[in-house]
Amino acid sequence: NESNRSSGPFLAINFSAIPDDLIESELFGYEEGAFTGAKKGGKAGLFEQADGGTIFLDEIGDASLKVQTRLLRVLEEKEVMRIGGSQIKTADVRVIAATNKNLEKLVKEQKFREDLYYRLKLGYIRLVPLRERRQDIYEFIDYFVKTDTVENVRITDETMEKLVSHKWYGNLRELKNVLSYMMAVKDGNTITLDDLPDETCFYR
Repeated sequence: NESNRSSGPFLAINFSAIPDDLIESELFGYEEGAFTGAKKGGKAGLFEQADGGTIFLDEIGDASLKVQTRLLRVLEEKEVMRIGGSQIKTADVRVIAATNKNLEKLVKEQKFREDLYYRLKLGYIRLVPLRERRQDIYEFIDYFVKTDTVENVRITDETMEKLVSHKWYGNLRELKNVLSYMMAVKDGNTITLDDLPDETCFYR
């Protein structure tokens, strides 16, 4: 929002949510007749659509080596070619990538291209797991509850203590889901220990 690309498009793709054979067509687009099922007239990929803006590559650690090779070319040359096409188009795009995997380890195992790793590592932020910043849990709980309802919901001290002491291996997604469950099953405007999910899916 503070950059000179704030008025440009912001597009995202999750490498763990899309089959590998579709990733390339989503990222780079394709020309008509490039493959069976290709749309008439072709389709612009995310890099074309995000021109002048930002593209967010989520779970980049799940990208195949083939896709990594094409990504590296786009990042280095700032050019993209659609699948089945011959025309090179410029791609003035800022790339933000995220992963929950150890890319250095993947590089050593030759599962992630070293040159792409260093090309992406221009500046990086390590988001500390929620279990390592328990003081933030109170604020997140307050935020999620307020975005879920306009009611004045109270959480008992014993319940809050249990929530703060939980390991939260699923980080914010797990916390949000647990709170959504508790909000759905609570009796009245107070959340108690009885509202915690079954221990088989919550406790570790």
